[in-house]
Amino acid sequence: MTATSHQRVAFQGEPGAYSHEACQNARPGMEAIPCETFEDVIACVRDGRAEYAMLPVENSTYGRVADIHRLLPESGLYIVDEAFVRVRIALMGLPGAQLKDIHTVRAHLVLLPQSAGFLKTHGIKGISAADSAGAAAALAQEKMPGEGVLASELAAEIYGLDVLARDIEDHGHNTTRFLLMGREMDMTRRGDLGMMTTFVFEVRNIPAALYKAMGGFATNGVNMTKLESYMVDGNFTATRFYADIDGHPEDDNVKLAMEELDYFTSHVEILGVYPADRRR
Repeated sequence: MTATSHQRVAFQGEPGAYSHEACQNARPGMEAIPCETFEDVIACVRDGRAEYAMLPVENSTYGRVADIHRLLPESGLYIVDEAFVRVRIALMGLPGAQLKDIHTVRAHLVLLPQSAGFLKTHGIKGISAADSAGAAAALAQEKMPGEGVLASELAAEIYGLDVLARDIEDHGHNTTRFLLMGREMDMTRRGDLGMMTTFVFEVRNIPAALYKAMGGFATNGVNMTKLESYMVDGNFTATRFYADIDGHPEDDNVKLAMEELDYFTSHVEILGVYPADRRR
């Protein structure tokens, strides 16, 4: 039976990517649909081919995912959940291969420095690839002896490769935060661990506007967990801010803080109200 759009979640990358893993963790009963670009992921939901989009927003090692803050307000979608994926790196090879046989590995550029210690210890050379899951697919198809891939264990499972070493990253904290996005915002939910509200805003062109806009959150006891700035359309004078706060817009203290924010801004747009994840 073919899955309907209500049973699908779209992600960017090849099957076996860490975004694919995020889909399986967050919506295990849904079919994960691979897309080439973030824009394709968004389009897949907007035109009804999928119910949700899974988009990476930040990584604990590398920070903000490029261009994602620009895409979110323009997407026409709303955040309905957040998901955290611990980036566990596995070294995989062709069936029957052993670790001592591997002299070269391919992986996305960001994975190579994270496993530099392991590769140096075993005398393995790292070569950058456009996509780690794609490199796993290529290895399975081209069957290159002596070569391996660094990717998720899910990639090894999908492409029939043997995992030769697990958790080879030098540091055990690398985590990517994803946002699950849909066509409608749900303001009715209340999470067991509290709620998160994400919004973007532009301050008015008056002295100390940002300082004054932020004051309402401090005086009303609202915890702001993220505040980042980015340019709008390459304009140095038009700065937009992206923010995450603890709480729901209908909470009394959040309502007061948002009212004060509105006074000092020219534009405020809520991107989502969603339960805080237990791994936050």
